[in-house]
Amino acid sequence: MKSWSIQDAKARFSQMLDACLVDGPQIVTKRGAQTAVLVPIADWQRRQSAARPTLKEILLDPTGRGDLSISERGKLRHRTSQAPE
Repeated sequence: MKSWSIQDAKARFSQMLDACLVDGPQIVTKRGAQTAVLVPIADWQRRQSAARPTLKEILLDPTGRGDLSISERGKLRHRTSQAPE
């Protein structure tokens, strides 16, 4: 992956975009630290579709994630406590 300073990325964005499409992801640095990556849209979409949902997304999903089997109350056997010997 080629690295571009933020100044070069701004000044030569068209070249950076072409390099991204031909060579793959391009890194943008700010004050020497890696801060962003420009990736081709096909790579981005593939990564997004492969990403696992967060717990928040699962809990807020209105369609659910499958059936949850919950036994009726009183149908399960309870443990009896045994006094220590």
